[in-house]
Amino acid sequence: MQRICEFFDVDARILLEPVESIFATSPELLGHSFLSGFFGASPTAVPEEMFPSGFYSFVRRSFIDDTLFTIGLVHVHREAPYTFLRGFEPRDAMRNQGLSTEPSNREFRGLIMRQEEGVAALVTHRNSLACSFNFLTPETSFQSNIWEGYATRTVREKVTGRRAARMVYEYLGPGLTKALPVARQAGLVALEDVPVFHARLLRLKEEFR
Repeated sequence: MQRICEFFDVDARILLEPVESIFATSPELLGHSFLSGFFGASPTAVPEEMFPSGFYSFVRRSFIDDTLFTIGLVHVHREAPYTFLRGFEPRDAMRNQGLSTEPSNREFRGLIMRQEEGVAALVTHRNSLACSFNFLTPETSFQSNIWEGYATRTVREKVTGRRAARMVYEYLGPGLTKALPVARQAGLVALEDVPVFHARLLRLKEEFR
């Protein structure tokens, strides 16, 4: 029996117990009956035309140093019925906080959901109990590949450092041609290194509310 189960890569209990008791799984979180009508298919169904799959660059003021800005790269993809986001924190941003710069520690992933005026992303690092909430809405000018919004961190209020900052996303397409230059630039930069149009959308002289 052991050899048969190893060959077919199955649990030996299928010969001893009811199959439904072995493979029964709990419902997916967003499809749980308690959340029915509150989450479910409506917010998690993000149409391609609303927020396309592919690479995005982003820029926001640094949470740690008000004189610097974070430029990064994320990739958005779909695994029905969900839309996911993945990226890596810049090495220098992690190093400046005394954190490990190993890829597994820099990586973050998130779930994108449709909102009334745009999209929201709930993003976290591996095994982390902290996360960030991002909201993005299409920029209203002729730039159809630009989204503006903000990012917030789930940390307590501190004398130094920010918990929220305006943020700009730019869609770069599904290929690497536009993504690679952003990947090379990703990190903490000065204001003069931020694209002029992006800096204008950040409205640096206006208080964030």
